[in-house]
Amino acid sequence: MSAVGDAVHVLPVVTALKRHDPAIRITWILQGGPASLVRGHPDVDEIILFDRKGGWRAFADLRGKLGGRRFDVVLDLQVYFKASIVTALASAPVKLGFDRARARDWNWLVTNRKIPRRAPRHVQDQYFEFLDVLGVPSEPVEWRLGPYPHELDAQRAFFAGLRRPAVCLVIGSTHVEKEWLPERWAAVSDALWERYGLQPVIVGGRSAREVETEREILARAKHPIISTLGVPFRELVGILAGAALTLSLDTGPMHISVALGTPTIALMGYINPKRTGPYRRFHDLLIDAYGDPGEDYPISIQKRPGRTRRIAVEQVMEKVDLWDRAYRR
Repeated sequence: MSAVGDAVHVLPVVTALKRHDPAIRITWILQGGPASLVRGHPDVDEIILFDRKGGWRAFADLRGKLGGRRFDVVLDLQVYFKASIVTALASAPVKLGFDRARARDWNWLVTNRKIPRRAPRHVQDQYFEFLDVLGVPSEPVEWRLGPYPHELDAQRAFFAGLRRPAVCLVIGSTHVEKEWLPERWAAVSDALWERYGLQPVIVGGRSAREVETEREILARAKHPIISTLGVPFRELVGILAGAALTLSLDTGPMHISVALGTPTIALMGYINPKRTGPYRRFHDLLIDAYGDPGEDYPISIQKRPGRTRRIAVEQVMEKVDLWDRAYRR
């Protein structure tokens, strides 16, 4: 119901349900961005599009799409107001959601079964609690994001035009506090070209801030950078899957890259990485500016402004050195 990263975290729940019982029919209510990523997934039977840009009319439209339909179970994996309304609109004898302590915006009022209360955990593990209640094993953790067979020709065509292995740079985010400075991106890009023989590829959306950041990076960089800003999510999957390395802010493409198994250097400072950082993979490549040196901070939703910009170019290059020794293939 919101960010692409959340949809990536839900996918292992979907794949586990189908693995447990292939006869289960899964209908997923999604906003436009996440829907474009998930569309075509082999374990998703139906997507109902929720157009939040339509304001209150979006809820009326959704009510019409759900009218007369009855589901066996509704999984309310999000705790925000709009998800609460959608859960209330869906007809089912079982509506499973988070406990009152973790629910927000009166979300607990629209569910009739609650996940038992637990201490804060990584978002992915919180979603797995739904599987625990349903008696469905979560292992092995699978995203099955592709690229799918019909997408391979486009992927091959993209990489055929490169003379060097690609390194993806995810330079933008939905929140300015998660972003890094353009001059540092440019310096890292040049070092990736000169020291490691990599072709920097800028990936992401075409928000005003991303376009401006890209303009500044290209103006400062000494070596060629390829831009793919604004490509559809399914094309982005192919690019991230074929890259040798991803450098990413704390945003949806970071989670996509990790899910695909592409070595990912995550630059995190504003949001707690123990809660929303790379899941199980590439923790040795994580740049954690959220905590102070030696700080054993707890998992929480607390945000720490100003931290991402503390990350120095040298810190990023140290992680690239580690990738070169441990992951490069």
